[in-house]
Amino acid sequence: MKKVVGIALRKLGKVHYFNCTAVPVKKGDWVIVNSVRGLELGRVVSEVREMPDGDGVDTMRNVVSLATPDEIEKAKTYHQKADEAFRICQEKIATHKLPMKLVDVEYTLDGNKLVFYFSAEGRVDFRNLVRDLASIFKKRIELHQIGVRDEAKIIGGLGPCGRVTCCSSFLTEFAPVSIKMAKEQNLSLNPVKISGTCGRLMCCLKYEYDTYCELKRAFPQVGSQVSLPEGMATVVELLIPKRAIIAELPSGVRVELSCHDLCRQNGVCCMRRDAESRTLEAPDGGALARLESKEAAAPPAPAAEEQPATPAAEEQPAAPAPGPDAEVGSGEAT
Repeated sequence: MKKVVGIALRKLGKVHYFNCTAVPVKKGDWVIVNSVRGLELGRVVSEVREMPDGDGVDTMRNVVSLATPDEIEKAKTYHQKADEAFRICQEKIATHKLPMKLVDVEYTLDGNKLVFYFSAEGRVDFRNLVRDLASIFKKRIELHQIGVRDEAKIIGGLGPCGRVTCCSSFLTEFAPVSIKMAKEQNLSLNPVKISGTCGRLMCCLKYEYDTYCELKRAFPQVGSQVSLPEGMATVVELLIPKRAIIAELPSGVRVELSCHDLCRQNGVCCMRRDAESRTLEAPDGGALARLESKEAAAPPAPAAEEQPATPAAEEQPAAPAPGPDAEVGSGEAT
């Protein structure tokens, strides 16, 4: 059995797992690890757990030691030096007229390597840039091309909700997001409204997707028939957050029917009691609210109190889903 722990090498970065059998660590400790880029400072973000030999444990990199106060201070010094390296690299990019945007710069803990992260629409020939940077800093130079989602995570910003973007505040990894998630939640398909600062679909579209899918299974399908005190009606819209439906009577009147009166005591909706005919029985005195009438002259139902009419929400035209965010390429030179 070997001890394994999750370590983040940068703030809100991806969690990497290292073998800590030889070094006793706990969550929150600063440690020195031997990563693919060399010695780096990282923070333990998970509890230590034991895993049997094999299953990739034998090939895991090791935690070298607990970080000393001098090593932590050294990392802060390199972080300040990275700001100067960022400025110099930007000047060289402008000199070579390269179509790339510099995003971030990092030093490794031993100071032997300098890593530049940039974004670009396509592949960039940066060989001359690498030679110039190597002659200035006298270190090993690496340039990595990142995607727009990673760029937004590093830069940060505010989302449409007014809060700091999820990727730069608490997300450590990006989950796949599709346009289907917006459709299932009855959201506008206007790309401007469902895209984040990176230009891709917002990560938050996934947060409530599973809940919507689960709740929808307890609702009647759109187009099914329901039986109301006013007569048979057709389901035209599902209001999942309100646990209600909107049904349209043959006269063109639309009513909102609460699902509260149609739920069993265990909380499972019983609106689909007849799956074959999809005919639903609503109890007398159910919560009905008049929303819209296609015929202005149609008299209101005597048992229902007339409510002010509100126009139905205008449907947004469907738009093609943005393509998945992917890294275009990376480069490395010595």
